[in-house]
Amino acid sequence: MPHSLDLKGLIPAIAVPFHEDFSIDAAGLTRFARWLSGQRGIKALMTNGHTGEVFSLTPEERTEVTRITAQAVDGRVPVISSIVCEGILDAAAQAKAAKAAGASALDIMPPHHWLRFGFRPSHVIDYFNAIGDACGLPLVVHVYPAWTKASFSSELLAELAGLDHVHAFKIGTREMNKYARDLKAIRAAAPDKALLTCHDEYLLASMVQGVDGALVGFASLIPGLIQDLLDAVAAGDLKRAMQIQGVIDPLKQSVYGDGEPTGEAHACMKAAMAAAGIFDRGTVRPPTVAPSPEELARIKAAVEGAGLAQRTAA
Repeated sequence: MPHSLDLKGLIPAIAVPFHEDFSIDAAGLTRFARWLSGQRGIKALMTNGHTGEVFSLTPEERTEVTRITAQAVDGRVPVISSIVCEGILDAAAQAKAAKAAGASALDIMPPHHWLRFGFRPSHVIDYFNAIGDACGLPLVVHVYPAWTKASFSSELLAELAGLDHVHAFKIGTREMNKYARDLKAIRAAAPDKALLTCHDEYLLASMVQGVDGALVGFASLIPGLIQDLLDAVAAGDLKRAMQIQGVIDPLKQSVYGDGEPTGEAHACMKAAMAAAGIFDRGTVRPPTVAPSPEELARIKAAVEGAGLAQRTAA
């Protein structure tokens, strides 16, 4: 892909609709991708992220989700496919499959054995170079929370920013002191590369740090509100931004509660998407469980309170 690929702006990490038998709802995904790609300000769609329940999908299904999405958007926006693997050979193979399915860029999650055992900085550089060399696509660095053993130091992020393969950072540090240091380190190393918050649960606080956009699963549900928030922040209109965040907060609380995104939070968001008429149903794959009746009532109230069903229908 050319270096002109623009990843600065709003990029939803998309949810995936399932039939009641847990199979992928291809027709529903097609409708959703077409609708979402047409929303104001959308720069790309990302498949196979945590919001897309990637860990419940087989490698073949991950490729199929990317293929369906790429065919649905038909070039209107690029499609980014997330890669989460445990080794370089598997990652290279899945990267090539995603490219063949229509991905224009890849989001690279850290191998999850790093969460248990940690890593050497050279492991990370080698991993990104191997994937980039294998597929030739622009890469997005998926930055995990600071509390995990897969957290990258600010120095390592700066080194990654210097790689030709790396074009953007999906930053979910979730510790604001380190978040500020990370942003500063990346900017100093590569001023033109896209810095995207993925802090779904505190959007405004993370946006005002000087990022270029947002790559968040929450944008599957409220793309318009998040774009409004980005616009207000870019204009320096803090009063307007706080008003928009005030509309988002009840929805955020009904989906994420007081914590970070989790599998059950993604189930709550799919329920909200169903309540808003975006999905036909909010089915999630086990072991993730659907919201309780009490949670569903809170979700429905939040969706109605935000006028979200009317926004979606319009």
